[in-house]
Amino acid sequence: MRKSEVLAAEAVSCLNKALCHLKDIWEEIGIPEDQRLQRTNVVKNHIKNLLDMMIKEEESLKKRLINSIQTCRTDMEKLCLELQLPVFEEEEGISMLQQEKNIRTEVEALMKEKTQRMQQLKLLLEQDQDLVDIMCSIPYGIAPDSVPSMEQLENFRQHIANQNAEKAKRHAEFMDVKKQIILHMQELDHIPETSFEKDVVCDDEDAFCLSRDNITSLKLLLCQLEERKAQIEVSCESHREKIQQLWDRLQVPQEERAAFNEHMVASRKRNLEALQAEVQRLEELKLLNIRNVTEAIRSEIAVFWEKCFFSIDQRQDFSPYFSEDFTEDLLSLHDAEILRLRQHYEDHKELFDGVHRWEESWRLFLELEKKATDPARFTNRGGNLLKEEKQRSDLHKSLPKLEKKLKAQIDTWESEQSREFLVNGQKFLQYVQEQWELHRIEKEKEKLERVNESMRCVFNLAYAPATKCCNATSSMSSGTSNSTMRSVYGGTVCRSPVPRPPLSANKVPASRTPGGGKPPHPKPQGCNKENEAQLKGTPLSGALLTAASPQRNFSIASVASTYSEFVGFSDMILNSGNSSSCLSSEIK
Repeated sequence: MRKSEVLAAEAVSCLNKALCHLKDIWEEIGIPEDQRLQRTNVVKNHIKNLLDMMIKEEESLKKRLINSIQTCRTDMEKLCLELQLPVFEEEEGISMLQQEKNIRTEVEALMKEKTQRMQQLKLLLEQDQDLVDIMCSIPYGIAPDSVPSMEQLENFRQHIANQNAEKAKRHAEFMDVKKQIILHMQELDHIPETSFEKDVVCDDEDAFCLSRDNITSLKLLLCQLEERKAQIEVSCESHREKIQQLWDRLQVPQEERAAFNEHMVASRKRNLEALQAEVQRLEELKLLNIRNVTEAIRSEIAVFWEKCFFSIDQRQDFSPYFSEDFTEDLLSLHDAEILRLRQHYEDHKELFDGVHRWEESWRLFLELEKKATDPARFTNRGGNLLKEEKQRSDLHKSLPKLEKKLKAQIDTWESEQSREFLVNGQKFLQYVQEQWELHRIEKEKEKLERVNESMRCVFNLAYAPATKCCNATSSMSSGTSNSTMRSVYGGTVCRSPVPRPPLSANKVPASRTPGGGKPPHPKPQGCNKENEAQLKGTPLSGALLTAASPQRNFSIASVASTYSEFVGFSDMILNSGNSSSCLSSEIK
């Protein structure tokens, strides 16, 4: 039996005991039966009213529970819809009271969640509004009176974070550009005129609207100031160059120039104004010194003629250069010409510099070639001989490469200019070929001179007195057992101190150079000179000069450039039948 049933039985038992006790009391008192019935009826009615009242209260409680359940269920459904949450699943098989409690608790939790979300939304909306005011951006698209979902709140937070990052970026960009703008304004002596410029340089940095349009306008203002600054700098530099030229032409004293140094460095607006005033002053002074200025410009023109390899005809094309009528118009023509030449040189500076490098390399190459034929080079003890030989070899390799590069540049130049590239009135490549040809002819000429000189020396030896030849042979053979080898590999050959013309002098024709020059003349002491003796362009090494007598002596290099040439000359003399027995025995 349930406890409620036990309690009900106990209540009935208590009621019965109470009625029996009342009955006993009434009997003891002696209350009549009709009054006892009346009193019992009163007790019954009282108990009935009390129970009815209790039942009514409980019925009211039940009704309130039902209404509460209904209301809470409605609120719960609405909150779940607003919060975009799944509907609460009610537990089955529970009492009405427990059901009402569960639903009411869930509604309270949902209301708390709604309140928190609305508070977060309000805070995010305030932050967004601040960012909108600062950055002039569009407000975040969310209704302020609707309950946001968790995803919406998270997206809103991310939007606020992105906007804060963008704000920080724009603010940093604003500060950086602002500093540059203020600096440029100071350099340009520019005073803010528009309201935007005033807002930019305002000390209250937070008052500046960091909108995209403002940032763009800010950058545009900076670009405009930079362009103005660049224009002023270019103008200042142009005026400085003009001033420097005029100073040089007018021979302005250094003291006067030094007093103007401040404006020759800075490029502010006031500096430009000072430079313009100085140019105007110098131009006026120039008109008073037209002759001196014109001659100074002519000196510059002559320098550029040399740099640009102008020929005589090209130079004469500028007829004002030779005029003696010094007028303002003549000065203007010279100014225009020097500007044209300077621009022409700058446009093709790489090509002109390459030609200059070739000429310098060619000059050095010829010097080294000349040194290679100097007998005194063997007496060097500082190691310069090897350095010069290496340098000559390097130049021999680098010159063709430089010429090839210059040929490509010249082809491009001629294609662009639609005219030939001339060096001193001659095509450069043709000029280079002629230089190499002249060098080759000179080498052939030197070789031919050595051959002729060798022949004269051999002929003189062939017709010298036999006794002197034998004495000379004895003196040569006294130093070693093999006199023939010494005479061949760097020894000495003696001749009569009295030179005699060779018998076959009339039979040997005078040789001419390939270039059509005069035949080489015999030198007074040509037999004392050491010839170059080259093998494929390399100087003969190891040839030593050995003094055989205080009279004239010769190395084998002075007789012939190679040993094979010497033997050939000897054979020719022996076969002629006119050589002496002393010479024949010496050669054999």
